Amino acid sequence: MSTQPQAAQQRYTGPVPLPQQESDYYWQKCKQHELWLRFCNHCSEAYFYPRDICPNCFSRQTTWVKASGKGELYTFAIVHQIPRPNYQGPLPYIIAMVKLVEGPTMPTSIVGVEPDPQYIKIGMPVEVTFEDITENISLPKFKPA
Repeated sequence: MSTQPQAAQQRYTGPVPLPQQESDYYWQKCKQHELWLRFCNHCSEAYFYPRDICPNCFSRQTTWVKASGKGELYTFAIVHQIPRPNYQGPLPYIIAMVKLVEGPTMPTSIVGVEPDPQYIKIGMPVEVTFEDITENISLPKFKPA
């Protein structure tokens, strides 16, 4: 799993996640450039977004598992217009859903590839990379593997 931070393209201006008790561990591990998921011991399913109750069977018998950081592109969109008035980031950019090897689908951004459909294909292998956006928060993003 790639854990090198991306080169600073521009100063991050997007929304900053607010860790909550259920997701604190997730964000701590992201800051260490590791991707962790919740896993249900009752139905044997990994899931994302981290929460104490399994969204599949509603069990509280959950734990944390380290993810491989690998997956495949499930779907994507290329954003060409400013998404909000104060947006100062690059255009166009790629938003996506990635199907992780461990099972869950995760919303993210795709980086390290031109935002052009000729270079981005559903099913293409991807791997996690992290962008350090604050002293305490690193965002998992994905790049072609």
